[in-house]
Amino acid sequence: MGAKKIVDEQEVIRWFEEGRTYAWMVAEYKRKYNIETVPSLWGNFRRRRGLERRIVRDDDLIPWHVLPEHRWSYPVAMLRVEARRRAGAKISKDEAKRLENWKAFLEEEDAVIHYDPETKDGFHYIPRQPGDDDLIHRPSRKTTPRPRAD
Repeated sequence: MGAKKIVDEQEVIRWFEEGRTYAWMVAEYKRKYNIETVPSLWGNFRRRRGLERRIVRDDDLIPWHVLPEHRWSYPVAMLRVEARRRAGAKISKDEAKRLENWKAFLEEEDAVIHYDPETKDGFHYIPRQPGDDDLIHRPSRKTTPRPRAD
């Protein structure tokens, strides 16, 4: 087994509490301890110590396998913000205002989000249909390769 790379676990836990990124941790360990690390080391540490995930996955709001070319579309970005809000995670004032306006738009239009990876835009606003009880038109089955975890 290789040498233990984490010098001070309490320091690392504090970094997680401060919201430091994995990239920052990699650079800081190199600067402070002259130890080369990779982002997966920090993710594995987080998981082993039972620390909270930094991102919120909500496979009820985003049940699709979203193609790379559609990952930054406004509808999915807003669904991610809504997932964070529902999970009680912090969202900025700007995000909260955009989310409020976007949800008001959906309500005014009586629309939901539909995802079709075979189309250029991927995400579409469609009229709410019977059974559409949230912000999205649910697919017959979830296709996300990244369901909620730990």
